[in-house]
Amino acid sequence: MSKSALAPSRLTWPAAIAVVAITLFLAFGLNRAFHAATVTDHAKPLRLGTTGAFVPPLEAAVQEAAKRGISVELIEFSDWSTPNISLANGDIDVNYFQHVPFLENAKREGKFDLVPYASGILNNVGLYSKKHKSFAELPDGARVAIANDPVNEGRGLQLLAKAGLLELKPGVSYKATLKDVTNNPKHLTILEVEAVQLVRAYDDADLVQGYPAYIRLAKTFDPQSALLFDGLDHKEYVIQFVIRPQSRNDERLREFVDVYQHSPVVRAALDKAHGNLYERGWEL
Repeated sequence: MSKSALAPSRLTWPAAIAVVAITLFLAFGLNRAFHAATVTDHAKPLRLGTTGAFVPPLEAAVQEAAKRGISVELIEFSDWSTPNISLANGDIDVNYFQHVPFLENAKREGKFDLVPYASGILNNVGLYSKKHKSFAELPDGARVAIANDPVNEGRGLQLLAKAGLLELKPGVSYKATLKDVTNNPKHLTILEVEAVQLVRAYDDADLVQGYPAYIRLAKTFDPQSALLFDGLDHKEYVIQFVIRPQSRNDERLREFVDVYQHSPVVRAALDKAHGNLYERGWEL
């Protein structure tokens, strides 16, 4: 092969100018396409999944976000499993109903690739009784209803331990199960009930783990009437906005969370929905 055959080809000035023009045209076109896609995505409704206890304040946030040009579609679920399944499948963009311990358990069981995005509120959980005015009145063998899911059951057991009704193995925290009970002096009979159904156990059980927001929705008894609340004992129970990792830079989401956390209208809706039985998790 000749030496000249190995030499790089040279473009004439007109050809070089044409190449540059084509390159700029393609780059400009791709940039416009990317910008258009971004605008289109921003114009699409942000699909937010939640459960009944959180709906009223979120509805206020949806209305306030609309004033900023952010469209949000609120989707209410009646259980605590479907919101994560729907999010993992891409049917919704974000959900708001769970704290980090619940999320971590759901990820282990469902193999979901989901992450917390921002903090919401910390709901107090209490121990309620229709039949007794104090823990001392509980009879031997009293029936106590607590949540049946792995995480909220642990929260209920922690609360029973705080009340002095049980003793748990050291260090089990929210992962506590009935197997971790080391002392049960009143021989309590523990009834495991789906968390959203605990309010219905109030009439039958001697003591019930209760969620004030759900009690308020049911309108069956006073959510303030708990014999004991867990308060700020466990900040890991702050409710989270949860997303798929690829949604971290979603501008719609950033703006909506900003509305939820800082709008006076939403703050008033939170106060109306939860009274003084919640804390603003983003401020803790």
